[in-house]
Amino acid sequence: MGRKKRKNPVVRTDFRKRHDSKTRKRDFTREFHSGDESIENLRRGERISGKGDLTRKRTVSGAKVGQETGGFQVELQVDPETCETGRVISVHGLNSIVQTENRTYTCAIKGVLKSLSTDLQHVVVAGDHVTLQPIDEETGVIVRVEPRFNQLSRTSRQRQQIIVANIDLVLIVASAAEPVLKPNLIDRFLISAEKARIRPIIVINKVDLVDQADLQPVVGVWSQIGYQVLLVSAQTGQGIEALKSVIQQQDSVVTGQSGVGKSSILNAIQPGLELRVSDVSQENQKGRHTTTAAQLIPLELGGHLIDTPGIRQFQLWDVIAEEVGGYFRDIRPFVMGCRFPDCTHTHEEDCLVKHAVADGKIDVRRYESYCQIQGSDA
Repeated sequence: MGRKKRKNPVVRTDFRKRHDSKTRKRDFTREFHSGDESIENLRRGERISGKGDLTRKRTVSGAKVGQETGGFQVELQVDPETCETGRVISVHGLNSIVQTENRTYTCAIKGVLKSLSTDLQHVVVAGDHVTLQPIDEETGVIVRVEPRFNQLSRTSRQRQQIIVANIDLVLIVASAAEPVLKPNLIDRFLISAEKARIRPIIVINKVDLVDQADLQPVVGVWSQIGYQVLLVSAQTGQGIEALKSVIQQQDSVVTGQSGVGKSSILNAIQPGLELRVSDVSQENQKGRHTTTAAQLIPLELGGHLIDTPGIRQFQLWDVIAEEVGGYFRDIRPFVMGCRFPDCTHTHEEDCLVKHAVADGKIDVRRYESYCQIQGSDA
């Protein structure tokens, strides 16, 4: 008789190692020469070395998918009759707040989902579409993360940290003063947005604190290469209506360094949110963290805003040095015209990028930003 056909599709996949302890000691030679008799009692089948990050493979119900869909090798099989679908509003430690069509659940993550081999620092992030199995009217268990169509990531502790997933716009918020404008940090956000194929909008807040004519040189460069730049003031209301017209009916993530006024802008866009804000330190001009976790906020004008914690540095994820020039819109047209195919555009002769900088076709500040990112961050 032939084998019975399985009811559900199955796939072999890697699982993450549950602990990092060594399989056995490694000082065998020293123990042998010292005459330690315990070495004779070692099990013959004991492995000399572990399996690195993976301890085993397992067969699970699901289908094989590419990791570009969200970092997972498989899409787990679930029972649609006992499960609901929803979207992750925020993540707090081991629990995720998920909004379904009818109610909000506080959810844990199924153990098998956390054990799947992945490079992600966190399995579930704000903006994820998930399938959950309700336990009661208030709690449930996330049993599957649906494939992501995009994600904004950075490097954190040598691993991928997804800031948010499934969005239409990224609002890169900076401040004209308190803290001072950091164009290089904005350029890094622009590279991540280009890589993720998410439309970036540069929002410069606190323009009421400076002479706006002083901002025109840097703003003009970004505008000339195709980026939309909005000058706003959450304090006076300048530019808020223009920002509203851009984000309506869109899912937008608000990101930027601490203290630039992200929460203040959200409070100005939708009065009544009453998000907590704080002042910038007068000693070091650094912002204080008021938002502790990314949070999905539904907008009265349609769509969602995702408020994220402020950052002080943004290290690119999965971008090698050779790729950086391709993510600079103003440098990209010149990279193929260099004499050497592996030109870094920093010190080589007959470099078309350097000639373009000398001729004024590429802004000097943007080129210096490229060199800094290409040389250290990528």
